[in-house]
Amino acid sequence: MTASNYLFIFFKIVGSLALLIYGMKVMSEALQKMAGSQLRHVLSAMTANRFTGLLTGIFVTCAVQSSSATTVMTVSFVNAGLLTLAQAISVIMGANIGTTLTAWIMSLGFSVDLTQVVFPAFIIGIILIYSKHQRYIGDLLFGVAFLFYSLVLLSEAGTDLHLDHNQDVLAFFESFDVKSYSTIFSFLLIGTVLTCIMQSSAAVMAITILLCSSGVLPIYLGIALVMGENIGTTVTANFAALGANIQARRAALAHLVFNIFGVIWVLAVFYPFVDMVCNFVNYDPASTSYTHAQLAIKLPIVIAAFHTTFNITNTFILIWFIPQMEKVVRYLIKPKAVDDEDDFRLRFIQSGIMKTPELSVLEAQKEIGSFGDRIQRMFGMVRELLEEKDNDRFVKLYSRIEKYEGISDNMEIEIANYLNSVGDAHLSDDTKGKIRAMLREISELESIGDSCYNIARTLNRKIKGKEDFTPEQYQRIRQMFNLTDDCLTQMNVCFTKNREELNPARSFNIENEINNYRDQLRSQNINDVNEHKYNYAIGTMYMDVIAECEKLGDYVVNVVEARMGTRLKEAF
Repeated sequence: MTASNYLFIFFKIVGSLALLIYGMKVMSEALQKMAGSQLRHVLSAMTANRFTGLLTGIFVTCAVQSSSATTVMTVSFVNAGLLTLAQAISVIMGANIGTTLTAWIMSLGFSVDLTQVVFPAFIIGIILIYSKHQRYIGDLLFGVAFLFYSLVLLSEAGTDLHLDHNQDVLAFFESFDVKSYSTIFSFLLIGTVLTCIMQSSAAVMAITILLCSSGVLPIYLGIALVMGENIGTTVTANFAALGANIQARRAALAHLVFNIFGVIWVLAVFYPFVDMVCNFVNYDPASTSYTHAQLAIKLPIVIAAFHTTFNITNTFILIWFIPQMEKVVRYLIKPKAVDDEDDFRLRFIQSGIMKTPELSVLEAQKEIGSFGDRIQRMFGMVRELLEEKDNDRFVKLYSRIEKYEGISDNMEIEIANYLNSVGDAHLSDDTKGKIRAMLREISELESIGDSCYNIARTLNRKIKGKEDFTPEQYQRIRQMFNLTDDCLTQMNVCFTKNREELNPARSFNIENEINNYRDQLRSQNINDVNEHKYNYAIGTMYMDVIAECEKLGDYVVNVVEARMGTRLKEAF
């Protein structure tokens, strides 16, 4: 063969791998969009014990065809406090079993001519993509067709290379001693590094199957590459967890510990274990009598069978030691000093490298809930400021409120930027609606922070002017503050429940009470100023505080309306 022929085949292989990765991505995302929020509910609900968590991990990974997606999803749920570390470990174990289905799909692609189904799938897929209600099925068919077509192209490229007749290639692989543990370990490292670089264990698996089915790569070395792929694929989740909290980082590390432990014990019994798997599919690694056609059928099945047997056996061993695994990762990742709650830091939004709209919406919603808690904490400081008589403590508390106002501005910008980046993806109408609602929520929450700061500024102006409220004014402000705090509490309840469980009537009723009380105090203030119970200046500051509380109540109702997706004044 000429150099140009080899160059063409090289580009065909690289292009096929790119098509394979893209097909897996499209298929996984389409499945997740079809499942929608149900997938998230399944993952967060079906984890009562280690065995249901295991089954959940298997089910979700088979559904989305990506262990990395399941693991990143699990890490995000731990980060959001929806799963405990022990539950996450059991789900990750299940994900390792579920991902073995991918190897079987690939072995099918190398063993069977799939061209008969690929092109009809493309035709049906393009028709469905332009259908509003069936477009996700169209995406799914395109993903599956791309995946199968890439396997067809890889198989053709392997045949075109004639590797089994290339003496240089055969001599290169024959130079490795397959009975040497140093060789096995070297190929294990190669598999790990390749998977880390390509960020796709499926692509490395395809290369491995291609080389083995061509008859040039001995099965022992191919299986060593597969073990390396198992370690390399854990890097995705660990990268995704870098910006997450400590529990999420521990969950990602548990995935790595799980696979490293499995590789260690398999290495201890490597040759007997591989021979046992080969016997399952009636293949003799020592035989040289197999034809190229027989190798093309048997070896992909051997690799898929090893991948499945390895992960099932490893899970069966370690599922009884989840508490011990939890202790190990807790020991390896120790908590840092307690973060200052006055520092600006997003708790739930993380810069994971694999995200789906459902995960992004979940993270943003949890972050908005955290935003709401922080805003109510800020209002609590305003209540303290009203009662503070010591000048030094007043100044410190006022500075802290000022800092919180800056934090609320930053949180609004960071969450909005995150939601806008999510909005750039291909989203369902439901997810687009959620993002619009959340953008409104954060805008209103920032306005609540502004109102809190305005009240604090009014109180600061009162102190600097050497003025003070009368005991009756203090009592009325406290009553208004109580109503406002109740309103904020009801708002934060909205962030912790599903929309179907919410009763917005409480928020609307409190806001009505605030409005009525504001009107009552406005009339009372005019009478009190006329009767010279206090001067006009202190009456103005007093009503500024009351008016800001009324505005704050309006903002809260706006948040609840956005969360509910309805206008409360029309509903009640």
